[in-house]
Amino acid sequence: MVVRLVNAKTRVGYDPPEKPLRWLERQPANILAKPFGFGGQHYLYRYLSPLEALGVELRARVPTIEPLPLETTRALALLDRHHLRRNAFMAVHAGASFRGRQWQPERLALAIDELSRQTGLDFLLVGGPGERASAERIVAKCASPVVNVVGALSLATLLAVLGQARLFLGNESGPMHMAAAAGTPVVGLFGLTDPAVWGPVGVASITPRPSMPCECIARDLCRRPDPSKACCVWRLEVKAVVDAVRAILSRTVKDVEHAL
Repeated sequence: MVVRLVNAKTRVGYDPPEKPLRWLERQPANILAKPFGFGGQHYLYRYLSPLEALGVELRARVPTIEPLPLETTRALALLDRHHLRRNAFMAVHAGASFRGRQWQPERLALAIDELSRQTGLDFLLVGGPGERASAERIVAKCASPVVNVVGALSLATLLAVLGQARLFLGNESGPMHMAAAAGTPVVGLFGLTDPAVWGPVGVASITPRPSMPCECIARDLCRRPDPSKACCVWRLEVKAVVDAVRAILSRTVKDVEHAL
C-alpha cells in the first residue's frame, strides 16, 4: 500500500513477496527482484537482491567495517589499561534481544574457565547498559579473571575493540555481526533461528546449535514458531561451545595490524 502511495517511476519489489497477503496482495513494483538474489539462502542476499535487479554492480558482497582511527586509539588504550594483549583475548557477549536467546550466564562462565585453562587467552565481556546484570553473574561465577566493560563502550569503540580480538564468542546478536564485519572469527550461539539464514558472514565461524526439533524447556516463555521468542539455545552444552572455540582457533590466524 505504501509503495502505491509513493509517486515513483521506479518501484522495486520481490517476486514472490516474503509474506503474501493472498487476495489483498497486488504487486505495485515495476522491477522485480529475486527472493534471494545472486545465490545462497542467507538473508544478506535478500537485502542485496534489489540492487542486482536495478543493475547496480555488487562490488562488495559481505559486510566489512573499518573503525575510525580515533576509535582504534581508544580501543588500544582500553586494552592497555586492562592489560589485555592484542589478538590474544576473546570478546564475549552475553546479551541478546530476548532472554530466550541468551545462553545461560552460568554455562558461559563454565566455558570461559575451561577455555582459559586450555588456550591461555584473556577474556573481555562486552555489551550494552541493559546487559550489566548478566555480565556481573558471569564475573561472579568465573574462577578465571575476566575484564568487564559492559555498558562502558560506544558502538564505534566497541567495533574497534572487536577488531582487535582473537575471537568473538556470544549469542546471536548485533555485536556478533559487528565482530564478523570487523574481520574477527566468530563462535555464535544459536537456538531456533537458522544460522544458515542469519549467521555471521565473511569470516571463519562456527554456530553451535542444539538438535532440532527442540524439546521445549521453557514452555511458559517460548512462543514458537517465532525464533525471536524461543529458548532453544538454553539446551546448548558447555562442551559443544568449548569444542567450537577450539576448532576455530586451530584453523585461523588473526592479523590485527590492519586496524592500526
